[in-house]
Amino acid sequence: MCFVPCCCMGIVLGLLVWTLIAGTEYFRVPAFGWVMFVAVFYWVLTVFFLIVYITMTYTRIPQVPWTTVGLCFNGSAFLLYLSAAVVDASSVSPEKDSHNFNSWAASSFFAFLVTICYAGNAYFSFIAWRSRTAQ
Repeated sequence: MCFVPCCCMGIVLGLLVWTLIAGTEYFRVPAFGWVMFVAVFYWVLTVFFLIVYITMTYTRIPQVPWTTVGLCFNGSAFLLYLSAAVVDASSVSPEKDSHNFNSWAASSFFAFLVTICYAGNAYFSFIAWRSRTAQ
């Protein structure tokens, strides 16, 4: 299963997204608030789901349809991260302070990489969900 490598990549790259923005004066550009919300929110949830997966807690709670939860989580993460990456890229503008520009440009690049990770996770979650519902 591809969940753990994609999940770990999403955690590392997502961490880069929000730390690169948080290290700047992002509050001067309101659009970065949305990017920070999406990045931190999905970073925390991804860490939570990775812990659930690694500790195999999902086997102790069989009432939860985990394949459906994974599909919904990864699908929503893909869509919201895609919107955040587009907002991030469109909000980057050259400034007198090149630190902000470089950090925002790098965060935009990593946001698109995280989007690809969540797209891959959503695809594999869909395959698992479809095979689970076909049984």
